Amino acid sequence: MAIEVDASSVEVNSVEKRTRQVIQSTIIVVVAFTVARIISLGQTFIIGRTFGVGMEWDAYVSANRIPEQIFNLIAGGALANAFIPVFSGYLAQDDREGAWRIASKVINTIFTLTLVLSILAAINAPWLVRTFIASGFSIEQQALTVRLMRILLVGTVIFSVSGILMGILQSHNRFLLPALAPIMYDVGILFGAVVLLKPFGIYGIVYGAVIGAALHLAIQLPGLLQVKARWWPQLGWNDPTLWRVARLMLPNIAAIGLFGLNFTVMGNIASWLGTGAVSGLDWGWRLMQIPETLIGTAMATVIFPTLSALSAVNDEKGKRDAMSGALRFIFIGTIPSVIGLILVGRLLIRLLEGGAFDSSASALVYAALQAYALGIIAHAVLEVAAPSFYADKDTITPLLVRLGGSALNIGLAYVLSGVGQVETYALLNRFSISLGYPAMVANPINVAGLALANTIGVTFEIGVLLWLLRRRWHGINESALTATVVKTVIASLAMGLAIVGTNFLWDIIGLNNGRLLFTIAQILVETGIGIIVFFGTAMLLKMDELKLMLTMYLRRRKAVQI
Repeated sequence: MAIEVDASSVEVNSVEKRTRQVIQSTIIVVVAFTVARIISLGQTFIIGRTFGVGMEWDAYVSANRIPEQIFNLIAGGALANAFIPVFSGYLAQDDREGAWRIASKVINTIFTLTLVLSILAAINAPWLVRTFIASGFSIEQQALTVRLMRILLVGTVIFSVSGILMGILQSHNRFLLPALAPIMYDVGILFGAVVLLKPFGIYGIVYGAVIGAALHLAIQLPGLLQVKARWWPQLGWNDPTLWRVARLMLPNIAAIGLFGLNFTVMGNIASWLGTGAVSGLDWGWRLMQIPETLIGTAMATVIFPTLSALSAVNDEKGKRDAMSGALRFIFIGTIPSVIGLILVGRLLIRLLEGGAFDSSASALVYAALQAYALGIIAHAVLEVAAPSFYADKDTITPLLVRLGGSALNIGLAYVLSGVGQVETYALLNRFSISLGYPAMVANPINVAGLALANTIGVTFEIGVLLWLLRRRWHGINESALTATVVKTVIASLAMGLAIVGTNFLWDIIGLNNGRLLFTIAQILVETGIGIIVFFGTAMLLKMDELKLMLTMYLRRRKAVQI
């Protein structure tokens, strides 16, 4: 007897299964990233109290620009977005030897290029710092920046291999070890902050970063054994597949380069605005990255291999459903994060106060944090929107959109930072230092302007990318997205009112006295009440996405009998 199968039912089950797999993988990544961020907060507490927003930390942040840019351009997102679709294609065709041969050639080539560029950067570090990175620094501060940069470049060479290994393991749907790798990097920096800081000063943090890079690589090596990795000692520069990866990388390199250019320009502008401007931007960015990484980066890490696999079999509906599901979960996480970070951010920063981190440093960091927080949604969505094009092997479109966003970012950075007065700032700062007076401290409004310029630029990018994606994929399930956004906004506003009310009562009771334990208690109480109100309101609004996340580990669905 023939058995009739309901095709629509099978399709729905397939979508649900894929959604559950994505959620499960995302939860693994989120948990790992959460641990990494907790460790990072420990670093922040120690480093913030030691250096505050002073000249040494300004130098460290500036010194990391070039090493970070080299990694991002060659071995970071540019490579991953070009390599994973090609590598996944080999795996989808069950050509494992071909997959490992191209992986070997990519690893060997990227390591060689990174090593050469790092050596060139180390040799030309004085000119780079003096001309592009921190032209507003004093001569002594520029010299410190050069020395720190040269040490950090060692970590960049290590990351050139480690970054590729993350993409290889993720292509095999192995997310745990790649998720643990950033934790190991943070452990290295924490070791530098706890053990090496006292004997070596700011150099202890740099040594810790290099140790962290080595741990980042080492933690992933067992995963290669699990997937039975193979390696050949060949560059393969005559291999057309390698050049195919290179061609896919070039537009992405340009796009990431523009993103890095934004921060290089912003950092250079900040170096003219007085002591603490560079550090203030960095601390604000670090705090904003806590929710953005837990939500946007975690989801992008999981969804990109899925989109690449669906693109390889031309499953447009599957891509649309996967993309829409990722966006809905991002909105659920980021919308309340914006409100929460703005309302509770001042208390978080207060935890850093002490030692070199005083109330003026707090004001500077909070100004940057507020402006960056407004861009959490845009940054998180960008981490999924741009790779959606890369999964289709289209790296040109995101580049062109990034070009417009970067132009807007840089233009607004000059306008909103008050850089028109840059010569006055620089002259006054250098004059005061020459007379033995403390360096001029940056104005929070100017620093917030730089951060706001970045937020506006990224928001422009995701608006254009989503519009183009909707046209290309014949929709992105707009009705579901709209319903999720509306419900999340309502729940987030209720959460915000609860936090404001709790803060008001805390003041009336007289517990807002600035002491560390009371501040920690206030953060926990306000955050806890806010979360309860958010989830309670969301459940009343019947948000299916939250129900799915809360129930998937509490009960098992019965198998569908056909």
